[in-house]
Amino acid sequence: MPTQVKELRTLARTVVDLALNQGAEVAEASVGQGWDLSAKVRLGEVELVEEAGHKGLSLRVRRNDHVAASSTSDLRPEGLLRCVLNAIELLELSEPDPDSRPAEQSDLYRQLDSDLNLYDDHLEQLDTDRATELAKAAEEAALKFDSRVTLSEGATFGRALGESVLVFSNGFEGVRRGTQASLSVAPVVEDCAGKRRRGHFYSAHRFLDQLQSPEQIGHAAAKRALDQLGSRSVATGDAPIIFPPDTARSIIGTFAECIMGSALWRRSSYLVERLGTAVASAIVTLVDDPTRPSGFGSRLFDGEGLPSRVNTVVENGTYLSPLLDCTSARKLGMKSTSNASRQGAMVSPSISNFVMKSGELTPEAVIASTKRGFYVTSLMGFGFNPVTGDFSRGAAGFWIEDGQFVHPVSEVTISSNIDTMLKNIDAIGNDAEVKSSIIAPTFRVSCMMIGGQ
Repeated sequence: MPTQVKELRTLARTVVDLALNQGAEVAEASVGQGWDLSAKVRLGEVELVEEAGHKGLSLRVRRNDHVAASSTSDLRPEGLLRCVLNAIELLELSEPDPDSRPAEQSDLYRQLDSDLNLYDDHLEQLDTDRATELAKAAEEAALKFDSRVTLSEGATFGRALGESVLVFSNGFEGVRRGTQASLSVAPVVEDCAGKRRRGHFYSAHRFLDQLQSPEQIGHAAAKRALDQLGSRSVATGDAPIIFPPDTARSIIGTFAECIMGSALWRRSSYLVERLGTAVASAIVTLVDDPTRPSGFGSRLFDGEGLPSRVNTVVENGTYLSPLLDCTSARKLGMKSTSNASRQGAMVSPSISNFVMKSGELTPEAVIASTKRGFYVTSLMGFGFNPVTGDFSRGAAGFWIEDGQFVHPVSEVTISSNIDTMLKNIDAIGNDAEVKSSIIAPTFRVSCMMIGGQ
């Protein structure tokens, strides 16, 4: 075990013991550290380089059904003591919540020698010079792709390393380590009437050598910008809408907000009392899978120390399970799905890797089978009401006639209800991409309202 992890574990154990000695019945400590690097270039010049490390501790305590939390970046003995005393003092001010008790000791994760391949040692050696070099290469590739590409909003390389330790008074101890790398570029082209069209493309992965090359990223971004030349609005009306992976992730992520136990027990989701009913087309299956090797949301255990598990949320269109931590599960009269997430000292349910099962069609076949419709490459703004499911966002992309793109589209809005949208999915592609913790292939919604001219 790395010395740094041993030090984090010692800090966490010390704080848990202090909290128990100060009168807490339950104490949960999270100690983490990380190192972030970001390098941005624009038109070949370095515009920003940031490199920083961070280290901190969070404590959650419970006594007589009261829960309180405190955090600190002062890891000296006096700082740790102050953090503990602050949390103990706050217990008297909090409202009692009998459902906030921790997971049962018998249910805790024990196999601490497993590995989901989440850490790239090579990223530890990557310095600012290499980060700048990669960003410059991506932007240069975009600018050289076509003579019409003369402007750029810049290219950015980002890297993050992190490790954390959880130590709970119920006996659980766990370690997490992970890395991420990303490279993006946003070239700009001049259109008629002085308008500028922006293209954007990025690659992201846990491992540096799994990123797409700077040339591939730059070329893809430049093509996206050029494809928007001559973009115009379309007439208001109904039409099928196709969401490729980049925008499909956004739609599926919107739905994910509504399956959280915290939203359900507060009755702030349109899915309240919908278990066992149809919430999507029969061809739609959605799974939360924290066990995927190298996944952005992969984890061996959740934020309450429970072993991770695969949860099928929607199967063939039927809503089977929300995502729950222990507190929301008790409030709903259910069992935790091991989806607790810990942000500092706060615990709430969250997705891990939220995956829409791919279909058998190629994305080209989905487009070719669309007589008339709208292929959405970008979404703007955010108009969604989780209580009603009503959805409305600005959009851009391409108009389809007889299975082919006929012109780029901009300055329109698309609207529907998320429940109706998912039920109207009539085609799913086989092209899911792993760029984040939400994974979705191309899919088509048979009818949505387009607000245009």
